[in-house]
Amino acid sequence: MTDPGFWQAPEKAEKALSRAKELKAKLTDYQTVYSRLKDIEALFDLLKESEDPSLEIELEKEINDYSRLLESLEVRLVLSDPMDQKNAILSIHSGAGGTEACDWAAMLLRMYQRYAERHGYKVSLIDILPGEEAGIKSASILVSGSYAYGYLKAERGVHRLVRISPFNAQGKRQTSFASVDVVAEVDESIEIDIKDSDLRIDVFRSGGHGGQGVNTTDSAVRITHLPTGIVVVCQNERSQIQNKATAMKILRSRLYELEKDKKRAEMERIYGQKGEIGWGRQIRSYVLQPYKMVKDLRTGLTQSQVEEVLDGDLDSFIWSYLLGKKKGDPSPALQET
Repeated sequence: MTDPGFWQAPEKAEKALSRAKELKAKLTDYQTVYSRLKDIEALFDLLKESEDPSLEIELEKEINDYSRLLESLEVRLVLSDPMDQKNAILSIHSGAGGTEACDWAAMLLRMYQRYAERHGYKVSLIDILPGEEAGIKSASILVSGSYAYGYLKAERGVHRLVRISPFNAQGKRQTSFASVDVVAEVDESIEIDIKDSDLRIDVFRSGGHGGQGVNTTDSAVRITHLPTGIVVVCQNERSQIQNKATAMKILRSRLYELEKDKKRAEMERIYGQKGEIGWGRQIRSYVLQPYKMVKDLRTGLTQSQVEEVLDGDLDSFIWSYLLGKKKGDPSPALQET
């Protein structure tokens, strides 16, 4: 980077910077693991000499924290696909359940926003369609940060909620569904050929919350990719030009993901565009009544602290899925026993 001609080739320089950042992160991880291990060894030696009960409690805590650190690094090693390091475009669609499902979709949106906050990711709202009575029918957000897609891709699927409905005067239990779709944000370095003749671009007035000028002009953009039927909407930016640019970026990302799906012959992964959001497709159940439990139907992992999970504590579910998938463990049928 100190070479005078380094910046004369911007694309090459950008790749070098990205590679340097990746290597520095790995070196930092190694230094952290080594340093924490030495601290634990020193604490263990001190405990043997003093036999202080408080040191035993402290040592146990340090070992638990260290185990969690190693597990997080193991997950990072699993994320070997170059796209795993990219930002994530996460979309939520309400499914079977009416108003209750719209409310559930809004709860999921908050859950992923809180997850992003916990990990220092930046969240940008791309598009949102409010429900008729409550909640949202759909929403799309951009989660920006290192390995955002690598982690959040584990959330792709249908999520099921069981609770006593606040919208039912009789207080009956209600089952609701919402789907989560996640694609990696594709940058300009990946070539994707999109013909102008394959696009239908519509502009309309933005709805929902917005600042001065956002809801008074036809600034929202809807792009339909005619060959695939993929529809992308962006209405959060202030100008039509900005919304169109963002929508095109999302379209490129979804077309790239679609091509990957074709190569893997796993078209079920794009259920967000095709397929029913309901029974038989869920990956996780969140039960609030008559008991409290979250169960991942792919890994069998359960968690009784439902409130913490809905507040963004998703690491155990994401890590369990990613590690199990990498190790070649067969996934259980996506249905409740």
